[in-house]
Amino acid sequence: MIAEPGKGRSIGCRCRTRKEIAMSIIRQIAQLGQPVLREVAKRIERPGDPAVQSLIDDLLVTVADANGVGIAAPQVFVSLSLFIVASRSNPRYPNAPDMEPVAMINPELIWASSDKEKGWEGCLSIPGLRGVVPRHTRIGVRYQTRKGEVREEEYSHFLARVFQHEFDHVQGVVFIDRVESTRELVTEKEYLRLVSA
Repeated sequence: MIAEPGKGRSIGCRCRTRKEIAMSIIRQIAQLGQPVLREVAKRIERPGDPAVQSLIDDLLVTVADANGVGIAAPQVFVSLSLFIVASRSNPRYPNAPDMEPVAMINPELIWASSDKEKGWEGCLSIPGLRGVVPRHTRIGVRYQTRKGEVREEEYSHFLARVFQHEFDHVQGVVFIDRVESTRELVTEKEYLRLVSA
């Protein structure tokens, strides 16, 4: 298979139906400096569109391959309001809670607690760097599933942080915009040393 621009190697995975085996692509991840990371993403009008469904499948394999806990469509050069929340323990986030990955289409932040907490964040689009970012500890969100169903959920602490981080991506914001001081930025190597101490 020839990879399209902005895409990487292909792998096979069972997606959407039992009868069909879709070829999902591990996509190339946009790095800080790419204009797409600073654009406000466009709303998705037809969640069931096959191109949207393929993009979701590609995002799922890409975030797993990169040991992420979330990924947004703009991070794979597609300026659409869509992201995956896929928290799980992995080498980049050894203490992350495990959950089934969720595709969130046209996500909205509908309320947020007044209390915030600082926590470490990294980003697949800014490799090698971590920062301490203040985030709301509890949030209420609304989104469409890949089937187009509207869901409302409440998240707290780590999952709230992941949602807010990915929601920023569809607004054209990256985590380093949210740090209060550049002194709260460290290398990935130093971060891993700090959390294992």
